[in-house]
Amino acid sequence: MEAQEKANAMTLGSSRTVGLVVFPGFELLDLSGPLCALNLSTRIKRASYLTAVYTARGGLVASCSGVPIDTLKATPDENHLDTLLVVGGPAECPLEGDAETVELIKDLAPLARRVASVCTGAFLLAAAGLLDGRVATTHWRYAAELQRRFPKVRVSADQIFARDGNIWTSAGITSGIDLTLALIEDDFGIDASKAVAREMVVYHRRSGGQSQFSTMLELEPPSDRVRDALKFAREHLHEPLSVERMAGAARISSRQFARLFLKETGDTPARAVERLRAEVALPRVQEGIEPIEVIARNVGFGDKERMRRAFLRLYGHPPRALRRATDMRRLAGQGSN
Repeated sequence: MEAQEKANAMTLGSSRTVGLVVFPGFELLDLSGPLCALNLSTRIKRASYLTAVYTARGGLVASCSGVPIDTLKATPDENHLDTLLVVGGPAECPLEGDAETVELIKDLAPLARRVASVCTGAFLLAAAGLLDGRVATTHWRYAAELQRRFPKVRVSADQIFARDGNIWTSAGITSGIDLTLALIEDDFGIDASKAVAREMVVYHRRSGGQSQFSTMLELEPPSDRVRDALKFAREHLHEPLSVERMAGAARISSRQFARLFLKETGDTPARAVERLRAEVALPRVQEGIEPIEVIARNVGFGDKERMRRAFLRLYGHPPRALRRATDMRRLAGQGSN
């Protein structure tokens, strides 16, 4: 740990160059989210990055929202890049990009220490042959299509972001910010990524293994009463959450609430609370900082055995197994740099 901190401190004195590749019709937030995090980290002096936006021909390029971006023309003899980051675009654009952009990625990727993509940018990396045999993710809506078009890619459809060696890919749109915070942490340490997250007013970090889906979104109750109860549960997970207490938040009787909840969500209140607690616990388990029993207590499971049983039902593995798997992926990624 001390050696890593010294390395981060030494690196802070020198800037890392990040080249971001866009194309006509690209998704603006895929670019602006990571670009904001990188440039903000430099402004608040928690990291040091030089950024440039590239296209095959340079000049003004319009995003899918119509906002034009001035870009540089990249050439094969471009200076060394620390990171190459490729953005995505909406379904109206060819998901695998145009031939010129794919060739540009092929030219620039060998110059970079690592390569990353946001959302459907994974299709461009795959078209450039960079994802063959790699674990990768993309927006959940297009994961099956990525697997169909590029069968050599090991698509993981349910991750916020994925790392396989020096290749990083992220899920849909705003997950590019999660990916960038993870890149900053990888470069300059956790304090730097936390500082940037605070400035951006976003969660410090959603673990890469965290599901793209949220229990709150999956249940989708139509009535305000059940939505209010779920919101109350989410904000009080560390406390006992009986049907009576949730019914109080919904402002109806316990019997009415139990019937309404099951009708609108297809789940019982107790099982929904279990899923919410597991969803909050999972990234903390994978992060590997807190003891399992502390996480279980803080998210409301009460003890680690109850959390273990919930994880087995929901994820097919106990917390310690998921933590070990995350540690192994992290070590494998570090070893390949």
